[in-house]
Amino acid sequence: MNAAYIVGTFDVAELAFLTFLGFFIALVFYLNRESRREGYPLEDEDTGRIHPIKITDGDKKVFQLPNGRGTYVPEDVARDDINVPAVQAFRAAGAPLVPTGNPMIDGMGPAAWANRSKYPDLTFDGRPRIVPIAQSHELVIAPNDPQLVGWTVIGADKQVVGKVSDVWVDQAEHIIRYLEVETTSGKKVLAPMPVAVVQTKGFFGDRPELVEIDAITAAQFEDVPAIETAGIITRYEEDRIQAYFGGGYMYATPERSEAWL
Repeated sequence: MNAAYIVGTFDVAELAFLTFLGFFIALVFYLNRESRREGYPLEDEDTGRIHPIKITDGDKKVFQLPNGRGTYVPEDVARDDINVPAVQAFRAAGAPLVPTGNPMIDGMGPAAWANRSKYPDLTFDGRPRIVPIAQSHELVIAPNDPQLVGWTVIGADKQVVGKVSDVWVDQAEHIIRYLEVETTSGKKVLAPMPVAVVQTKGFFGDRPELVEIDAITAAQFEDVPAIETAGIITRYEEDRIQAYFGGGYMYATPERSEAWL
């Protein structure tokens, strides 16, 4: 009898093949479940109906939060509201939405935000990461650089918004994240530093010192999402503020949302 046979005509080669086949099927099944641990079960875009959970849907992913904040399960948060102030451009599945209100406030298109956690981003040692520069860990603006506080701020329409009242810095990255702007009406709002253009006096000293923020107009600064606690900005508030200014590049003026050609 051939020693390669195990039982009857069932040999080692067949055992190796079936073992590999079973392992491969289990691997495909496992990878499919792992790829569906976030964002599942699916929900209908128009009605909000949640589709039944399938055997290929994985268990919920649980994140361990730092600094003793417990755990976080993405699917445990409230579902997004599907009743948005917009209408479909045409009757077809997946058709783009045309805003009917103020898209920068309603979170449409590039002004959309995520429902991030309502606590501040932290440094590795648990301190608020983004704070006014006076509350930072001995961070200062270099003496040769523009100090910015007190500088005039203008909007996309070249109208005066107000003045820079403070500078918010990132204690982990050591960069300026936001400019605190006090508008002419007395309201204080935060503007992301990446949308600001600093204009100095120039080589000949013939230009005024100012900060231009061309994302939105001067009047639209009054509707910038405000922070709830002075000196602290949460991740949720950061997403709202950055979405507002980002959306301004498409919605701040009527011509921005039109085609170039």
